[in-house]
Amino acid sequence: MTDDSLDKPLFASESNKENEEPTKRELGWKVLVIDDEQGVHDVTIMALKRFEFQNRKIEFLHAYSAKEAKDIFDREEHIAVAFVDVVMERDDAGLKLVEYVRNDLKNNQVRLILRTGQPGAAPESRVIENYDINDYKDKTELTKQKLTTSLYTALRSYRDIMSLEQNRLGLEQVIESTSSIYSVHDINNFATGLLRQVMSVVSTTEGDSLSAQSSGFVIGWSDQEPPENDLIISGSGIYEGTENKKIKEVVDPEIVQRIQTTVETKTNQYYEDGSYFYIHNNNDGHGIIYLSTPCLEDEGHRRLVELFCSNITIAYENVSLNQEIEDTQREIIFTLGTVAEFRSKETSEHIRRVAEYVGILSKLVGLSEVEMERVKMASPLHDIGKLAIPDSILHKPGKLTEEEFEEMKTHTTKGYEMLQYSKRPLLKIAAVIALTHQEKWDGTGYPKGLSGNDIPLHGRIVAIADVFDALGSKRCYKDAWELESIMDYFKEQRGKHFDPELVDFLIDNLDDFLIIRERYSED
Repeated sequence: MTDDSLDKPLFASESNKENEEPTKRELGWKVLVIDDEQGVHDVTIMALKRFEFQNRKIEFLHAYSAKEAKDIFDREEHIAVAFVDVVMERDDAGLKLVEYVRNDLKNNQVRLILRTGQPGAAPESRVIENYDINDYKDKTELTKQKLTTSLYTALRSYRDIMSLEQNRLGLEQVIESTSSIYSVHDINNFATGLLRQVMSVVSTTEGDSLSAQSSGFVIGWSDQEPPENDLIISGSGIYEGTENKKIKEVVDPEIVQRIQTTVETKTNQYYEDGSYFYIHNNNDGHGIIYLSTPCLEDEGHRRLVELFCSNITIAYENVSLNQEIEDTQREIIFTLGTVAEFRSKETSEHIRRVAEYVGILSKLVGLSEVEMERVKMASPLHDIGKLAIPDSILHKPGKLTEEEFEEMKTHTTKGYEMLQYSKRPLLKIAAVIALTHQEKWDGTGYPKGLSGNDIPLHGRIVAIADVFDALGSKRCYKDAWELESIMDYFKEQRGKHFDPELVDFLIDNLDDFLIIRERYSED
């Protein structure tokens, strides 16, 4: 067939058909040809082999019955156009297929063009009225030009529908992502979630393949430091694992300069090889989200991503404020714990080490991140009751008398009494720890003689952390023990003084504990 035959019917004869299939492109428009005659497939390919729309060629899919077509629709996504023969294995096979696609699969995006060589079997007026199709063609009247025109019209319609659908999904993603990001109360987790959600919005608007190729990071800075000296808070893709590194150590100068431009202009910047999103709050906090995604070409898609970024500004402020409150709370609790330790001639490094040990054990035992952080923050108050113990007992260099020891034991109940009336979850945990950290697994501890799992887990965790550090530290009444002696003691007291599972965690992860001991040594 030559270009001179544009107006000749394509399906008037089954002779002289070529079987030429165009080269497929990864991003070609998917066009499904459904017909029980091989010649119809061959002629359709021949007529459209040079067809392009928006610089994309056609990727042909073929089905020779309605059943085969159903299977293809079930497994293939993003079919743009389907040419559907009416009469195949049954006289109404094509019409039943249309009902399946629209009603069962709920696929309203694909453009369905009916083609029939027996128009009497399915009158156009009835079919157009009763079936959700987009065009109806008699094969005997369908020339190459008319086929091309039908395909242009169908693809334009499909493009517009998908654009609307992508914008709808993008808007839903913005709402969902904004809601998700509001539930985070930690700057680092916020940054990680923020990066993930922005990439999700980009994926929804620009396509999964684009998002899959993207890498990115989030940075934050203060007005006192130029952006190039600020640290990466969270990274993904090729930037995964770059957290806490300076930007200038990770990226090339051109990206640094573009980040600087974004900071100075306080506007989003788009380039062919990357996008830069500016985040600002009213507390002099700033941030940049960088994605290696090519420039978002569609203005509507840009607005969706920018809408998300503007919405999370309030969330960023809330997280910053929450972080400030938590830091203040942590500092107050640490200071109170330090006061109690100073009274007993111990150092602030003791409670810092104990808190870190508690964090390790809490993670190993499977506590949630929120609960783990609370137990870790509450642990410095485990000996707060010592504030009510006389100096003559606290500072006595020798062994305590029985009466003095009974008085010393009251630091558990007195600590609990100081904290028990708080309604704050953190201080409630601190009260339980203060009361139970001297209980023993075999029931010989104090103040209540609890045993086994009746001892709250938080108290059992702090008991191991406190004793491990106390044995390895010099006190007014003893010298520091050697590590081997400490571990022998824990093995001997496994199932007696201490929870056996927690002792196993200590033994199996001893190197992590030693790193903490070295980091926060008295020296």
